[in-house]
Order: sequence, then C-alpha cells, then structure tokens
Amino acid sequence: MDADAARARVLLEESRESVVVLDSDDRVLAASRRARQSIQGLEEGGKLPDGLLSGEAGIIPLVVPYDVDGRRERLVYLSRGGDLTAYEELRAGFTAAVSHELRTPLARLLSLLETATLPGENVGELVERARAEVDQIRELIDEVMFLSELESGTRVVSLGSVAVRPELDAVAAELEERASRAGVAIAVEGEPGIELAIRPRMIRVVAQNLAENAIRYAGPGATFTLAIERVGDAVVLRGTDDGVGVEEAQLGRLFERFFRADRARASRGTGLGLAIVKHVVTQAGGTVEALGGLGAGLEIRCTFPAA
Repeated sequence: MDADAARARVLLEESRESVVVLDSDDRVLAASRRARQSIQGLEEGGKLPDGLLSGEAGIIPLVVPYDVDGRRERLVYLSRGGDLTAYEELRAGFTAAVSHELRTPLARLLSLLETATLPGENVGELVERARAEVDQIRELIDEVMFLSELESGTRVVSLGSVAVRPELDAVAAELEERASRAGVAIAVEGEPGIELAIRPRMIRVVAQNLAENAIRYAGPGATFTLAIERVGDAVVLRGTDDGVGVEEAQLGRLFERFFRADRARASRGTGLGLAIVKHVVTQAGGTVEALGGLGAGLEIRCTFPAA
C-alpha cells in the first residue's frame, strides 16, 4: 500500500496538468507542481481559492469524485479556456519546424545519392557522407521523440536523490575523445557528495547536452567545465566554456527549439539540445539561464532546489 501511495504521489506531482485533490470541505490534500506554480494562493492543507470550482476565475474545472477508506474526495483538473487553442498552435508550429529541419539533411542525402550514380565519382566517400546525413536525421528524430516524452510527462524526471558528480564524470569520460577531435578540453568540478532529487539518466541528459553544445560551438582551444556546487539553499549545475561565445541579444533564445546563433547555423546539431536541458531542469523544479557574450564564452547555469 505504501508503494502504491508513493507511485500515486509521483504521478500527481509530475503531471503536466494542473491537478488538485480535495476533501469534502474543499481543502487541498495534494496538488501537482504545475498547479502550485500556476494558481495563486493554492497551498496543500489550505482551502481551494475562491472561484476555481465555479469557473468564475476563468479556469475550467473537471471534477472526478471517488471514495477512499469511506471518505469522499475529488480529483480536479483545472485548465484555462485558451489552453487547448494554445496547445494546438504550439503543436502545429512544432510540426512545421520539425518538417523544415528534416528537409535540409534529406536534400543533402538525395544530392549525394544522385552524385554517386555519375561516372568517375568516389562512391565510397559519397556513401560515408550519406551515412553521416542518415545519422543526423536519426539524431533529430530521437531528440524530437525525447522532447515530446518530456512534455507529455511520459518521462519521469524526479524520482529519489542521487549523487551528481559521478554522473558528470561519466559523461566527461564518454565525450573525451569527441571533444579532443574538436580541440575542446573537458573538466569536471564539484564535491562528490552533492545530491539532487532527479533520476541519474536525466542528470546525464543535461550534462551531455551541455557538453555537446560546447564541443560543437565553443571552438578549438576552448575548455569546457561541468561543475556542481551548493549555493545557499540551492544546488547549481554549470556548464561553462571560454570559447567564442554568443551575442548577448541571443542568449535568451538559446533554449528555443531549433534556434541556432548565426555562427552555428552551418552546424550539424539538431538545435534541440538546450531545449531538452530546459525541460528537464524545469520539470525537476529548477531554473536555467544563459550567461556570457560574444568573445566571452558561454555559461549555462541550472539551479535546482537542494535534495
């Protein structure tokens, strides 16, 4: 029974919807993270704010009553009238962006295959280049699927506490050869005992995407550092490089899907890495920001509540 309760709590907490559980007196027994963040005055143990059940606050309630141990409770989904329209617009825009991003490697692949049929061409070299385009397409599809799973709540981000430093060390070791080929050095800093309430797989996803961003864009001779530290009541995971940097006006857009700074538009990256970082961090209750400037390197700072 304890295990069932724990699972139910995780499912409620990680829901992408604004969901609350009420007792017969409209007192909040539990609420999803999204509900606590989006509804002012909502507190577990307190009364549900006025107007939420009646629709007067511009929020549409869907109430599911049930009984547990002889007590009457209600599961309430709270959504705003424009949520569905906004979602459909977002979905349509995302689909169009994915289609656009797929066209480029597909066009290059088709061109390579057509060239391979011409007499006198180096077929072996063209096949290798075509294979690289297929890998690019596969990477894009994989990251689109992963991002979709994050947004839908299929991927659970937070589940228990785990030491962060070993995961950072593992990512650095895995990417060391690739970084060396790009002329980028990788370093890891931080105390081994610092923990976060986030799954090990998700820590590696964040660290890997931060490192791959530096490997692709920091430039030869740069050093990239993954660091974990305690700052007051928070834990900060930083990915910092001393490379070519990004224009300050573009820093706020780095977490947009498919956005690439001007200097990176010719890159074979998917343009989804930092968007994935943002989704993982925010689902774990944290915040993310980009700091730096052109010629001043780039720092991606992920701030989490302490475990």
